[in-house]
Amino acid sequence: MELGHLQELFNQARKLTQHTEFVVVGSLSILGVAQGREIPARMLVSIDVDCYTRQDPGRVFELTQSLGEGSPFDASHGYFLDPISPELPTLPAQWEYRLVKVPLRNGIVVFFLDLNDAAVSKYARGEPRDREWIQAGLAAGLLSAPTIESRFRETRFLDDAERDRAYKALAEDRTRFVRSAR
Repeated sequence: MELGHLQELFNQARKLTQHTEFVVVGSLSILGVAQGREIPARMLVSIDVDCYTRQDPGRVFELTQSLGEGSPFDASHGYFLDPISPELPTLPAQWEYRLVKVPLRNGIVVFFLDLNDAAVSKYARGEPRDREWIQAGLAAGLLSAPTIESRFRETRFLDDAERDRAYKALAEDRTRFVRSAR
């Protein structure tokens, strides 16, 4: 996946909703944040663009049939829009102020989640593919374990079990990457 793919997707989204501002969260946050840097392939494998329309988040769900999974857009391009609510991901306080604004062509502006904020959300979810994304980012120096840990303290987790699982996974990753750096 690359930034040009998002241009094509959001051109279509703009035609359908008249919205020009979109917020991208999840794995593909890497596209806006690491421009001009070497990005590990593992951080680019996602084909679903988790996002919402910035001014009216609920409008994004109108795009499911046209641009979502199994849509004609997905069939012809091999990637799709995955509409989400901004309330869905577990994120630290003040995450909205760390969004990275990237203007695209045709008046489209995409706001990408800060990578360390994305990692907090991924640790909270705890899925193996999320851990792979995080580990690739840590190994490449695109993510910061101390920053992620600091943001954990600013995060309202779903429950104690989710918080404990996230801290445990971060501790495992820190140990792994400290050893591999030696």
